[in-house]
Amino acid sequence: MVVRRHLNGDSGACRTSCGLALTFAVACFLLLGLAAPSARAQQAPGQVSNQTITVHGIVRVGASGDPLPHALVRIGGDASNGALTDGDGRFEIADIPAGPQEFTITKPGYLDEAEAAADSIAWNAHGYGHNVIVAAEMGDVVFTMEPANSIRGQIQLSTGDVAEGIQVTLLRRTIRDGRAVWQETGTARTNSEGAYRFGGLTDGQYAVYTMPAMESDAPGFVQVGSAARSARAGYASVFYPDARDLGSAAKIQLHGGEQAQANIALTLEPFQPVVAAVTIPRTADNISVQVLDAQGNALPYSAQYDASTHSAQALLPEGSYSLNASMASRVLHIAATRNANRSELTPLGTRGFAGQVSFTVAAQPVTSLHLSMAAAGSSPIQVSLSRTRTAQAPSNPAARDAYNDPPVFITLTQTGGWLSDGMVTSYAEGPATGPLQTNAVPAGSYWASTAIGPRTMCESSFTAGGASLAREPLVLGVTGTTAPLTLSLRDDCARLTLSLPGSLGYSAGEERAFTVYVVPDFDSTQAVVPQTLRLSSGGRVMLTGLTPGTYRVYTFDRPVALEYRNPEVLAALPSQAVSLESNAEAELAVEVPQR
Repeated sequence: MVVRRHLNGDSGACRTSCGLALTFAVACFLLLGLAAPSARAQQAPGQVSNQTITVHGIVRVGASGDPLPHALVRIGGDASNGALTDGDGRFEIADIPAGPQEFTITKPGYLDEAEAAADSIAWNAHGYGHNVIVAAEMGDVVFTMEPANSIRGQIQLSTGDVAEGIQVTLLRRTIRDGRAVWQETGTARTNSEGAYRFGGLTDGQYAVYTMPAMESDAPGFVQVGSAARSARAGYASVFYPDARDLGSAAKIQLHGGEQAQANIALTLEPFQPVVAAVTIPRTADNISVQVLDAQGNALPYSAQYDASTHSAQALLPEGSYSLNASMASRVLHIAATRNANRSELTPLGTRGFAGQVSFTVAAQPVTSLHLSMAAAGSSPIQVSLSRTRTAQAPSNPAARDAYNDPPVFITLTQTGGWLSDGMVTSYAEGPATGPLQTNAVPAGSYWASTAIGPRTMCESSFTAGGASLAREPLVLGVTGTTAPLTLSLRDDCARLTLSLPGSLGYSAGEERAFTVYVVPDFDSTQAVVPQTLRLSSGGRVMLTGLTPGTYRVYTFDRPVALEYRNPEVLAALPSQAVSLESNAEAELAVEVPQR
């Protein structure tokens, strides 16, 4: 028996993945192509069919092919309409308008197959949308789900006490701007038995670590002369199974519903007070302090600034560290307006002061540190323009300004395989005529990414001291960088139209969707945005603002987060080559994977 239920619920429960939203503008065209000959003869072009269909199908478990009971199948855009699969995994939903419809399938403990894979673009693995062409006399629609993975563990304390309330953080290896990074994907706290659990995990590689925990509540700031009496006991941050850094941590590989166990033993140890006298050219109380390891990576230990004693303070276990102090302030430019009695404040960026001091914690407090803060360097980005285009600019003044002088945005993503991987920081923005004023960013190693507003210009190169920032990271010291930054832009950009092959054809049932990456064979800091091609949205997309040169085109039949800045990954994949000339337009019919 088919179990059918109409649901009244929040429409937000049915989310659409970014880039995978349905396009209904061509519904009429689809219906004409799918209807029977007599129906096509009776339906005039431009009219949308009022025909409704009963959709039936089955939900299966991908690994075994077994039917999946009690899975919720819903129609996107209609939160009140849905059905639960019966004991044979079957469902039926009546009165569905003919044409393209989005279906979502959810069940606790399971993930949609398209988003469960380790390389998926996991916008929302619990609400991935399937585009289904609904037509008369269509057969069963078959959806597939995979069992979700989980990680559970027990925290054991050296004192024998129950490790209740210890915070545990989960990291997942993912792709950001074409590079593999580790990103925080969840936190949990141990229960009254010292256990924790992370569920609903997609396939992939994970790491687990504990946050620092003190044996008793913190007393606040260290009082002058009392540092020797302020030592306390606590549990250091530890990666599974027993490591103090991510590089030495065990990586947990999950696939196909695995239930991994990750137990961690914590040892009670002394935490010594660290006090550094802060020297700054002017009075300030909005100073932030961060604890770094010996390699300059941020650590999950708390630090604070005491304005009353002008000192940076922390409690730390044994090890080598740095304290990084910074103070950012918004820089404003006063510009006169047509009204002489008024002026406008225009933000130019953030400036401030920064300083850093390194030290080692052994068996006693560290109180003789001096941390001098200096003005952070501005490091403006010089922009060079190569103008060759003679095309007519828009007549609208605002559109013409954006056309001739589009906005440029520079963001930074930290490198190094650490906890702050994948964190995107705004570094500079402004008109293409430049120069671009940079914001104060903590010291570290970063990958740069360039985005240009209306795609009337494209990147020629982006360098720091002559080195390509597409190949080498930008290294920022405490006060910025001394290497001259130069962004070269050009306006002879090319356009490329991607299309699905004409032999693909429409058919009733779940529609195939293809993820396409157009990757340059040359250095570029511009991000490669994946494109989604499906026949219901025309099967074509035009890319503009492409730097002239040779590209490789990679096509997948599922949502894929491609590590496109890794040559070894790309070398193992099939691709098509396309060469784009200056100011030219090109077309390419993508080669779709065969089923």
